[in-house]
Amino acid sequence: MAEAENEQVLVLKGDNMAAYGFGADHPFGADRHAAFHAELAGRDFAARVRLCGADPAGRSELETFHTPQYVDFVEQQCRLGHGFLDAGDTPAQAGLFEAAAAVVGGTLTALEQIIDGRARRAFVPIGGLHHAGREHAAGFCVFNDCGIAVEILRQRHGVRKIAYIDIDAHHGDGMFYAFEDDPELYFADIHEDGRTLYPGTGHAGETGIGPAAGTKLNIPMRPLAGDDDFFAAWERVETYLNAAEPEFILFQCGADSLAGDPITHLQYSELAHGRAAASLCRIADVFCDGRLLAMGGGGYDHSNLARAWTAVVAAMVDSTSA
Repeated sequence: MAEAENEQVLVLKGDNMAAYGFGADHPFGADRHAAFHAELAGRDFAARVRLCGADPAGRSELETFHTPQYVDFVEQQCRLGHGFLDAGDTPAQAGLFEAAAAVVGGTLTALEQIIDGRARRAFVPIGGLHHAGREHAAGFCVFNDCGIAVEILRQRHGVRKIAYIDIDAHHGDGMFYAFEDDPELYFADIHEDGRTLYPGTGHAGETGIGPAAGTKLNIPMRPLAGDDDFFAAWERVETYLNAAEPEFILFQCGADSLAGDPITHLQYSELAHGRAAASLCRIADVFCDGRLLAMGGGGYDHSNLARAWTAVVAAMVDSTSA
């Protein structure tokens, strides 16, 4: 029974995570979770996916990555329910602190089930909030569940060599700069060139500093780059990961890189996400005992995010059925 359970793909689902969003007039609305799950439920492999809810992360877990002062600030501002948590992208509102903690809780629940052997792969649709820094919100991201996952893997489970892969159209600056000098956090990010898109970072020359020099891979893409451009860039990521030999893989698979997203300029199809996920499953099987945790990230066209994220889950299911 334990072996069969280990082969399952876990997908997080819950009203508390779904509540993370900023209203109907904001690109990051609270309806993205439902759009993905409706698409997933209609696929013929849905019966081979195990759905799971999660409790919110506690303060001690949030503070593995974020400063206590920042966590206090978010809680207080959201209680007031007005203003912004950053320079103007991320509104403070009632209930947002709890929803943001629930997103982190979803990512940590998925992580723990993988570590404990109850799942081999997992997907968290509203995870991947990669812009938040240790002391600030940014770009619709309140708490950086990716960074918290890294810290929990290390502090609680002794996992040192972690690969973080990001294909969101926006550079994962909150992750990059938090671990820029960490030689055991292997960071590879394919994103739209920062000269044309927020946050303006992720230049090819940003490869890590100090003891981590040369351990980070940033691949900026020209606006309007399509699948063939992505596949060529992905070959570099595969080579990089095979050399790194990580123990655990975190995958931020933002869907705002698909053609038609309202705030970006890349032109991928869901084939890019499916190929990346299938490749990471193979690499995880070689180096990580299969351990791969994917997080949805950005994506502001509902059809796009539903298809891209479902392609990721499909690749995970196929890999565990092989």
